[in-house]
Amino acid sequence: MAKAIPISELPVFSASNLPSREADYSAGAIFLINKPLEWSSFHVVKLVRNRTKVKKVGHAGTLDPLATGLLVVCLGKATKSIDQIQQLSKEYRAEITFGGATASYDAAEEVSETAPCDHITRELCEDVLNRDFNGEILQKPPMFSAIKKDGKRLYKLARKGETVEIEPRSVEIYGHEVHAFESPVLDVSIRCSKGTYIRSIAHDLGKSLDSLGYLSALERTKIGDYSVEDALSIDMIKEIWS
Repeated sequence: MAKAIPISELPVFSASNLPSREADYSAGAIFLINKPLEWSSFHVVKLVRNRTKVKKVGHAGTLDPLATGLLVVCLGKATKSIDQIQQLSKEYRAEITFGGATASYDAAEEVSETAPCDHITRELCEDVLNRDFNGEILQKPPMFSAIKKDGKRLYKLARKGETVEIEPRSVEIYGHEVHAFESPVLDVSIRCSKGTYIRSIAHDLGKSLDSLGYLSALERTKIGDYSVEDALSIDMIKEIWS
Protein backbone atom coordinates (compact mmCIF):
# COMPACT_ATOMS: atom_id res chain seq x y z
CA MET A 1 0.00 0.00 0.00
CA ALA A 2 1.36 3.40 -1.01
CA LYS A 3 2.28 5.71 1.86
CA ALA A 4 0.59 9.04 2.37
CA ILE A 5 2.47 11.97 0.91
CA PRO A 6 3.47 14.59 3.53
CA ILE A 7 1.12 17.53 2.99
CA SER A 8 4.09 19.90 2.89
CA GLU A 9 5.13 18.16 -0.35
CA LEU A 10 1.75 18.42 -2.07
CA PRO A 11 1.04 21.27 -4.52
CA VAL A 12 -1.73 23.56 -3.27
CA PHE A 13 -3.98 25.34 -5.77
CA SER A 14 -5.93 28.40 -4.75
CA ALA A 15 -7.06 31.84 -5.88
CA SER A 16 -3.42 32.98 -5.88
CA ASN A 17 -2.13 29.79 -7.54
CA LEU A 18 -4.77 28.82 -10.06
CA PRO A 19 -5.02 25.24 -11.32
CA SER A 20 -4.68 24.58 -15.02
CA ARG A 21 -7.26 22.91 -17.23
CA GLU A 22 -4.57 20.89 -19.02
CA ALA A 23 -2.76 19.55 -15.93
CA ASP A 24 -3.13 15.99 -14.66
CA TYR A 25 -3.65 16.05 -10.88
CA SER A 26 -3.79 12.29 -10.35
CA ALA A 27 -0.23 12.37 -8.92
CA GLY A 28 -1.61 14.39 -6.01
CA ALA A 29 -2.86 17.94 -5.44
CA ILE A 30 -4.81 20.01 -2.94
CA PHE A 31 -7.53 22.46 -3.98
CA LEU A 32 -8.68 25.10 -1.49
CA ILE A 33 -12.36 25.76 -2.23
CA ASN A 34 -14.89 28.14 -0.69
CA LYS A 35 -18.03 26.02 -0.25
CA PRO A 36 -21.22 27.99 -0.93
CA LEU A 37 -24.32 27.98 1.23
CA GLU A 38 -26.65 24.99 0.67
CA TRP A 39 -24.01 23.00 -1.23
CA SER A 40 -23.07 19.68 0.37
CA SER A 41 -19.39 18.82 0.69
CA PHE A 42 -20.05 15.84 -1.60
CA HIS A 43 -21.50 18.22 -4.21
CA VAL A 44 -18.19 20.14 -4.27
CA VAL A 45 -16.18 16.91 -4.57
CA LYS A 46 -18.42 15.71 -7.40
CA LEU A 47 -17.92 18.99 -9.28
CA VAL A 48 -14.12 18.78 -8.97
CA ARG A 49 -14.10 15.12 -10.02
CA ASN A 50 -16.27 15.77 -13.07
CA ARG A 51 -14.32 18.83 -14.20
CA THR A 52 -10.76 17.57 -13.63
CA LYS A 53 -11.51 13.95 -14.70
CA VAL A 54 -9.47 12.69 -11.72
CA LYS A 55 -11.09 9.51 -10.39
CA LYS A 56 -9.99 9.78 -6.77
CA VAL A 57 -11.22 12.98 -5.13
CA GLY A 58 -12.10 13.52 -1.47
CA HIS A 59 -12.39 16.27 1.12
CA ALA A 60 -10.63 16.71 4.45
CA GLY A 61 -13.52 17.52 6.76
CA THR A 62 -17.24 17.83 6.06
CA LEU A 63 -19.09 21.13 6.10
CA ASP A 64 -22.86 21.02 6.62
CA PRO A 65 -24.97 22.42 3.75
CA LEU A 66 -25.91 25.44 5.91
CA ALA A 67 -22.23 26.19 6.59
CA THR A 68 -19.93 28.01 4.18
CA GLY A 69 -16.20 28.40 3.91
CA LEU A 70 -13.01 26.48 3.47
CA LEU A 71 -13.19 22.95 2.10
CA VAL A 72 -9.83 21.28 1.45
CA VAL A 73 -10.28 18.95 -1.53
CA CYS A 74 -7.63 16.32 -2.24
CA LEU A 75 -7.09 14.86 -5.69
CA GLY A 76 -5.39 11.64 -6.82
CA LYS A 77 -2.69 10.34 -4.50
CA ALA A 78 -3.30 13.27 -2.15
CA THR A 79 -6.44 11.45 -0.93
CA LYS A 80 -4.09 9.24 1.12
CA SER A 81 -3.01 12.39 2.99
CA ILE A 82 -6.54 13.43 4.05
CA ASP A 83 -6.02 12.22 7.63
CA GLN A 84 -2.98 14.52 8.00
CA ILE A 85 -5.11 17.52 7.06
CA GLN A 86 -7.98 16.47 9.32
CA GLN A 87 -5.63 16.53 12.31
CA LEU A 88 -4.93 20.25 11.80
CA SER A 89 -6.61 22.92 13.93
CA LYS A 90 -9.75 24.63 12.61
CA GLU A 91 -11.06 28.17 12.82
CA TYR A 92 -14.71 29.14 12.42
CA ARG A 93 -16.71 32.37 12.33
CA ALA A 94 -20.00 31.61 14.05
CA GLU A 95 -23.29 33.42 14.47
CA ILE A 96 -25.12 32.21 17.57
CA THR A 97 -28.72 33.24 18.23
CA PHE A 98 -29.89 33.17 21.83
CA GLY A 99 -33.41 32.76 23.14
CA GLY A 100 -34.27 29.60 21.24
CA ALA A 101 -33.20 26.01 20.69
CA THR A 102 -33.52 23.55 17.80
CA ALA A 103 -33.20 19.76 17.68
CA SER A 104 -30.23 20.02 15.30
CA TYR A 105 -28.56 22.84 17.30
CA ASP A 106 -28.58 24.93 14.11
CA ALA A 107 -31.02 26.58 11.68
CA ALA A 108 -31.71 23.32 9.81
CA GLU A 109 -34.62 22.65 12.19
CA GLU A 110 -37.36 24.93 13.49
CA VAL A 111 -37.02 26.58 16.91
CA SER A 112 -38.77 24.16 19.26
CA GLU A 113 -38.17 25.87 22.61
CA THR A 114 -37.66 29.45 23.76
CA ALA A 115 -36.19 31.14 26.83
CA PRO A 116 -35.52 34.71 28.02
CA CYS A 117 -32.26 36.22 26.77
CA ASP A 118 -32.57 39.94 27.59
CA HIS A 119 -30.01 39.55 30.37
CA ILE A 120 -27.25 38.47 27.96
CA THR A 121 -24.55 41.06 27.18
CA ARG A 122 -21.33 40.99 25.22
CA GLU A 123 -19.34 41.10 28.45
CA LEU A 124 -21.28 38.14 29.86
CA CYS A 125 -20.66 36.15 26.67
CA GLU A 126 -16.93 36.83 26.89
CA ASP A 127 -16.80 35.88 30.57
CA VAL A 128 -18.65 32.60 30.04
CA LEU A 129 -16.59 31.71 26.95
CA ASN A 130 -13.40 32.25 28.95
CA ARG A 131 -14.75 30.28 31.90
CA ASP A 132 -16.43 27.29 30.22
CA PHE A 133 -15.12 27.12 26.65
CA ASN A 134 -11.36 27.38 26.93
CA GLY A 135 -8.71 24.67 26.67
CA GLU A 136 -9.74 21.02 26.91
CA ILE A 137 -13.48 20.54 27.36
CA LEU A 138 -15.95 17.66 27.24
CA GLN A 139 -18.57 18.06 24.54
CA LYS A 140 -21.58 16.00 23.50
CA PRO A 141 -22.08 15.90 19.72
CA PRO A 142 -25.59 16.77 18.50
CA MET A 143 -28.06 13.98 17.67
CA PHE A 144 -28.20 15.40 14.14
CA SER A 145 -24.64 14.31 13.26
CA ALA A 146 -22.95 11.62 11.19
CA ILE A 147 -21.45 9.91 14.23
CA LYS A 148 -22.33 6.22 14.48
CA LYS A 149 -23.94 4.61 17.51
CA ASP A 150 -24.22 0.80 17.35
CA GLY A 151 -23.53 1.00 13.61
CA LYS A 152 -26.25 3.57 12.89
CA ARG A 153 -25.80 7.25 11.98
CA LEU A 154 -27.17 9.50 14.71
CA TYR A 155 -28.94 11.80 12.26
CA LYS A 156 -30.91 8.85 10.85
CA LEU A 157 -32.08 7.96 14.35
CA ALA A 158 -32.89 11.62 15.06
CA ARG A 159 -35.05 11.88 11.94
CA LYS A 160 -37.08 8.92 13.22
CA GLY A 161 -37.58 10.72 16.51
CA GLU A 162 -35.25 8.35 18.36
CA THR A 163 -32.72 9.49 20.93
CA VAL A 164 -29.71 7.64 22.32
CA GLU A 165 -27.21 8.40 25.04
CA ILE A 166 -24.16 10.07 23.51
CA GLU A 167 -20.87 9.88 25.35
CA PRO A 168 -19.13 13.27 25.74
CA ARG A 169 -15.91 13.70 23.80
CA SER A 170 -12.77 15.58 24.71
CA VAL A 171 -11.99 18.46 22.36
CA GLU A 172 -9.78 21.51 22.71
CA ILE A 173 -10.65 25.18 22.28
CA TYR A 174 -7.48 27.12 21.47
CA GLY A 175 -9.08 30.55 21.57
CA HIS A 176 -12.03 32.72 20.64
CA GLU A 177 -12.73 36.32 19.71
CA VAL A 178 -16.05 38.08 20.07
CA HIS A 179 -16.55 40.41 17.09
CA ALA A 180 -19.97 41.80 17.97
CA PHE A 181 -23.10 41.24 20.03
CA GLU A 182 -26.44 42.66 18.97
CA SER A 183 -29.05 40.94 21.08
CA PRO A 184 -29.92 38.15 20.56
CA VAL A 185 -27.07 37.44 18.10
CA LEU A 186 -23.41 36.81 18.95
CA ASP A 187 -20.71 37.02 16.26
CA VAL A 188 -17.64 35.06 17.39
CA SER A 189 -14.56 33.33 15.97
CA ILE A 190 -13.50 30.01 17.51
CA ARG A 191 -10.20 28.17 17.05
CA CYS A 192 -10.45 24.51 17.94
CA SER A 193 -9.24 20.95 17.50
CA LYS A 194 -10.47 18.24 15.18
CA GLY A 195 -13.88 16.86 16.13
CA THR A 196 -15.24 20.04 17.71
CA TYR A 197 -18.91 20.72 16.97
CA ILE A 198 -19.58 24.45 16.84
CA ARG A 199 -23.30 23.60 16.94
CA SER A 200 -22.74 22.00 20.34
CA ILE A 201 -20.84 25.07 21.53
CA ALA A 202 -23.81 27.25 20.50
CA HIS A 203 -26.22 24.95 22.33
CA ASP A 204 -24.07 24.64 25.46
CA LEU A 205 -23.23 28.36 25.55
CA GLY A 206 -26.92 29.19 25.56
CA LYS A 207 -27.39 26.97 28.60
CA SER A 208 -24.32 28.39 30.36
CA LEU A 209 -25.87 31.84 29.90
CA ASP A 210 -29.10 30.67 31.59
CA SER A 211 -30.92 30.78 28.27
CA LEU A 212 -30.99 28.78 25.05
CA GLY A 213 -28.96 29.11 21.86
CA TYR A 214 -28.48 27.68 18.40
CA LEU A 215 -26.03 28.14 15.53
CA SER A 216 -27.67 30.43 12.97
CA ALA A 217 -24.70 30.78 10.57
CA LEU A 218 -21.22 29.29 10.24
CA GLU A 219 -18.14 29.86 8.09
CA ARG A 220 -14.97 27.79 8.31
CA THR A 221 -12.18 30.30 7.86
CA LYS A 222 -9.04 28.21 8.39
CA ILE A 223 -7.69 24.67 8.47
CA GLY A 224 -4.12 24.79 9.75
CA ASP A 225 -2.39 27.43 7.61
CA TYR A 226 -4.94 27.10 4.79
CA SER A 227 -7.30 30.08 4.65
CA VAL A 228 -10.68 30.71 3.06
CA GLU A 229 -9.33 34.11 1.97
CA ASP A 230 -7.19 32.30 -0.62
CA ALA A 231 -9.80 29.72 -1.62
CA LEU A 232 -11.12 29.12 -5.12
CA SER A 233 -14.77 29.94 -5.68
CA ILE A 234 -17.09 27.50 -7.43
CA ASP A 235 -17.36 29.99 -10.30
CA MET A 236 -13.55 29.94 -10.71
CA ILE A 237 -13.58 26.15 -10.97
CA LYS A 238 -16.37 26.28 -13.56
CA GLU A 239 -14.59 29.00 -15.55
CA ILE A 240 -11.26 27.11 -15.68
CA TRP A 241 -13.00 23.93 -16.84
CA SER A 242 -15.68 25.61 -18.96
